[in-house]
Amino acid sequence: MHKKIAFSIQNVYTNIIRLKTGKKEMNKIVNKIDYDKLIEKALKHVVFEALKIVEQQGLPGEHHFYITFRTDHPRTKMDTFLKEQYPHEITIVLQNQFEKLTVNNDGFSVVLNFNHIPYLLEVPFEAVTYFGDPAVRFGLSFGAELNDEHPENAPYQKAEVISIDSFRKKNA
Repeated sequence: MHKKIAFSIQNVYTNIIRLKTGKKEMNKIVNKIDYDKLIEKALKHVVFEALKIVEQQGLPGEHHFYITFRTDHPRTKMDTFLKEQYPHEITIVLQNQFEKLTVNNDGFSVVLNFNHIPYLLEVPFEAVTYFGDPAVRFGLSFGAELNDEHPENAPYQKAEVISIDSFRKKNA
């Protein structure tokens, strides 16, 4: 009897530690399955895989990528000069002139030239709002996740739904 209780307490303790440390995310208890979030996560994995191919072997054939991302995402890193020019969002093209593409589970980094000056961009996948490959007429749009812990980094407020009835002329 005591072994069974000790085992159960150990399982509870292990799960609490996993929740606190963020390890094994699937051990969290969820009240509702958010399919939209699961689909977006799966589609962002497509972006990861495509970029990983390019990181390892370069762009095959006529492939090239348009990637739009939030520059105001708290984990996006880029030169101040670029952030001032593109305070909310930027679209980059990975085609002929890019260097040092590095891809990891959280995002990617790449060196691109702006006005003939190389700049390092570090982009979390959470900040990506669009990924397209025009060579094969492929594109994905995403809702960028801004960190809720830093609302000052979110320049846009949530939209408020209003009824258009209040704008209609009323018949006398």
